[in-house]
Amino acid sequence: MKKSDNINRLLRLRPVTMILLSFIICHLSFSGCARMGSPDGGWYDEQPPRIIGSNPAEQATNVTAKKVTIYFDEYIKLADASQNVIVSPPQLEMPDIKEAGKKIVVSLKDTLKANTTYTIDFSDAISDNNEGNPLGNYTYTFSTGEKIDTFEVAGYVIEAENLEPVQGILVGLYDDLTDSAFQTKPMLRVARTDENGHFAIRGVAPGEYRVYALQDADGNYMFTQKSEKIAFSYETYKPSAALDTRQDTIWRDSLHIDSIARVPYMHFYPDDVVLLAFQEKQTDRYLLKVERKEANRITMFFTVGNDQLPVIRGLDFETDSAFILEHSLKNDTLTYWLRDTMMVNRDTLTFAMDYLATDTLGHLVSRTDTIEALAKTPYAKRLKAQQKEYEAWQKAQEKKKKREEPYDSIYPTKPLEIRYTVPQSMSPNGIVNIESPTPLASLDTAAIHLYSKIDTLWYRAPFEFRPSPHQLRRFELMADWHPDTEYSFEVDTLAFTDIYGQVSAPYKQGIKVRSLDEFATVVIEVSGLQDSTIIVELLDKSDKMVQQASVERDGTAQFFYVSPGVYYIRAFVDSNSNGQWDTGDYATGRQAEAVYYCPQEFEAKARWNITRQWNMTAQSRHHQKPAALSKKKSKKRTVKNRNADRARELGIEYVKSQEIKVKR
Repeated sequence: MKKSDNINRLLRLRPVTMILLSFIICHLSFSGCARMGSPDGGWYDEQPPRIIGSNPAEQATNVTAKKVTIYFDEYIKLADASQNVIVSPPQLEMPDIKEAGKKIVVSLKDTLKANTTYTIDFSDAISDNNEGNPLGNYTYTFSTGEKIDTFEVAGYVIEAENLEPVQGILVGLYDDLTDSAFQTKPMLRVARTDENGHFAIRGVAPGEYRVYALQDADGNYMFTQKSEKIAFSYETYKPSAALDTRQDTIWRDSLHIDSIARVPYMHFYPDDVVLLAFQEKQTDRYLLKVERKEANRITMFFTVGNDQLPVIRGLDFETDSAFILEHSLKNDTLTYWLRDTMMVNRDTLTFAMDYLATDTLGHLVSRTDTIEALAKTPYAKRLKAQQKEYEAWQKAQEKKKKREEPYDSIYPTKPLEIRYTVPQSMSPNGIVNIESPTPLASLDTAAIHLYSKIDTLWYRAPFEFRPSPHQLRRFELMADWHPDTEYSFEVDTLAFTDIYGQVSAPYKQGIKVRSLDEFATVVIEVSGLQDSTIIVELLDKSDKMVQQASVERDGTAQFFYVSPGVYYIRAFVDSNSNGQWDTGDYATGRQAEAVYYCPQEFEAKARWNITRQWNMTAQSRHHQKPAALSKKKSKKRTVKNRNADRARELGIEYVKSQEIKVKR
């Protein structure tokens, strides 16, 4: 049958049939379009920028030019070049690194070294300008000599104190293996750690090296300031390489794996260097600042404390018995409370202060400063604020008394606001804490009471009331708390009187000591280290210490009265047996005290006796810290393939093209 005959037959169909046929044709057309066309708005650009050339050429030798230009197939952007781009050997004069349309221009300022491999590590700072598709880790290499050095040294830098990855710290090599090199010579080759603390130093020549990490404050690529965070190891490394294979995952889209391929590659060693970073204890002493935020006290901040406290001589007031000194544990923060309210009311106090400070040679010498301690808030403004506060308190008291009984002729004064930390529900090893807002002139311990309830009667319970160690205004109440027992903590009026004559109000708080059935007992059996003093800590989900215990001779650390919950374990080697973690010191070759984490969490339940075995050295320390405790969460690998995801949602077929990019 001829084609014209078919057309004539269609023309003779009834109108209704024509309408139905048109609908079917349109439906089939749309269906075909849905399978072959593109979704509304077009496809996304998912291809990273591609390098199409460079000048000098990549891996060129005998290079003399100090300007490098890298060309791309599209417009690009470079994120924070000063932090993300590392030139090695390190440049003492910062290179000029700029993006310019479809190219990056690097101008080196230092003189090029002869017969040296240069690397410009861009990390993942390069991406396209439209969609932000990253190029990935990219390193440009050239040599001023006849050959390219290709070895690499890689590993991790973690915090010595808590095993957190250290991001952005410099890691460098020295072929000078003497201890003094780190403090007298700039690093030979450098890299910078990523968010996981990982580093890879490229372009390394054959030889033997030491590896150091440095948070370089002054930009000279060597350790010259105690304020600089460092990491060092006396171990030496000889770089090498060998053929190896790895598994590469090929993704169909962001949810589905297409295949897993085994890919040959050159494996560079060492790739597992672990450096533990710390900041040395500050020994240079100088005055940071003097402030008078509150009119009744003057606070001085020093970089380092000293047993020899400053001597103050008032220039416009009498110094004798003018102050009560409150100092921090290390004597680096000193607070001088003014005894006399007349001095408190003065806006400015001028005095000379003699104190010890470090000179340019690093020696402690006597220094005298004249200080004008200016109150942050002028007296008139303070007085007005105090009156308003007192009037508000009076009104609150009047409302309270209307519900009770009226006052006599003597109106009450505002009491000293003692802060009581008294839990209503407490474990048998709990402590009651009391803190005064100002130093006390007197304390009447006979006005402090503790009662325990036996059956239905209340009896006096013995307790110890003592000042908190190194705390002028804090006190502790300790007792032999009996499990599953009710107590009443009571304080009479006038128990506390401060230096300004304010007295405390009465206080009463009930305490219920929890039953032993509400707790677990945890025993940690520690192994992996010999002849070490080890302190083990139970941690909560925020990496905060809950309890601490020393490892006994039998290798166990025991924890009692552990509340139900999920816990983690940390330990440190207490080398000097002072009960606390101590940092390292490069001059003496002392590393920071070693810290370990148990990689697994555990759950404590009421009435459970839990025993955990832990080999502290079974796993490398940069893999020990549980991900749930890490402050820097590891970024999961995500495959950016929005076109495949979009096609899957629409039920159409999508074939990824490497050549054609259809812009939205």
